[in-house]
Amino acid sequence: MKLLLFVFLLFPLQMFAQNDSCHLRISLLTATPGEDLYSTFGHSALRLTDTASNVDIVFNYGTFNFDEPGFYMKFIRGKLTFYVSIDNFDNFVAEYQQDNRGITEQVLNLSCAEKYKVRDFLRENMKAENKFYKYDFTFDNCTTRLRDIVENATDSTVHFGIPVTSRASFRDFIYEYLDANDKQWSKLGIDILLGSRMDVAMTPRQEMFLPDYLMKAFDSSSLDGRPLVIEKHNLFKTKYTGDKKDNLTHPIFIFACLFVLIAFLSFSKSPFIQRFLISFDGFLFFVVGLLGVLLIFMWLGTNHFMCKDNYNLLWAWPPNVIAAFYVRSKKKIAKIYILAYAVFNIVLLAAWSFLPQHLNPSLIPIILILIFRSFVSVSRKKI
Repeated sequence: MKLLLFVFLLFPLQMFAQNDSCHLRISLLTATPGEDLYSTFGHSALRLTDTASNVDIVFNYGTFNFDEPGFYMKFIRGKLTFYVSIDNFDNFVAEYQQDNRGITEQVLNLSCAEKYKVRDFLRENMKAENKFYKYDFTFDNCTTRLRDIVENATDSTVHFGIPVTSRASFRDFIYEYLDANDKQWSKLGIDILLGSRMDVAMTPRQEMFLPDYLMKAFDSSSLDGRPLVIEKHNLFKTKYTGDKKDNLTHPIFIFACLFVLIAFLSFSKSPFIQRFLISFDGFLFFVVGLLGVLLIFMWLGTNHFMCKDNYNLLWAWPPNVIAAFYVRSKKKIAKIYILAYAVFNIVLLAAWSFLPQHLNPSLIPIILILIFRSFVSVSRKKI
């Protein structure tokens, strides 16, 4: 089958030019979200069908190789390469049916010349020297690539009919999917790692970075006065309706319970509990400081554009990695640092709603613990 696919890709384009109907069809496939985090936002692919040769294949720009040398470090640093792969259409559909993910097909209203251009580009892009690219979740991904392919294949401008979204941000769009699938812990992690650039209002073109929104844009787009989509139908309706919401596992509930517990234990006279709390203080300061170091690294040491300008560093101070070992110190400088940290966090909470970056509200109980335990630590000895 793979040999047949590559023979098709390398077949002379002139064979199709002899027939006005082209025997060629280009379609955008949009898959609904799945249960796993990597599939939460759906998926897009291009289907290419040649009725004369009975070839029906799907081009997928969301492929990566787990066996790539240094995979995890490249992933963390934003240097992981994705590539275009091909699959038999029936196999593609069967895989999504197995995962209970719906598939919608939009047949594109392209001329023969435009179809040839798409097919020619895909053929060239499948070559080993062309198939790899640096993936970017918001600006250059498996969905935006398909938009660009269709746009570049036409001799005139594609007029994308994008609905007005009242200046929504990238984070707003991501929240739509994370909330629907109750991925609250993933949402917290994303909110910590991704900085204020996620809260910038998107342009209409940027909204097409997610599969559903590219599909909606194509529905209302035109080319030379004709609709871009000539047919649209569901190949398979989804059975997955999202995870059942569980408030008891929501991070804000768990962290709030932790705050109440720590505050309650802090009034205990038990030497054992007090020694435990001092160890807890050191552990918490160290983890928060380590998180701050990670945020600095993600900002300055990686290619992740959205990890820059991160206001979570206002509470996740990297120096806390060192301060963690001085929470019991009697030195004046240690007490001044801890007190300054507590006061700064109070100011942060007061300015919470005015920051240019949305900070996850689940962090508030953690910051309250840091404030409370900082004052307890300072009060043990006078400065």
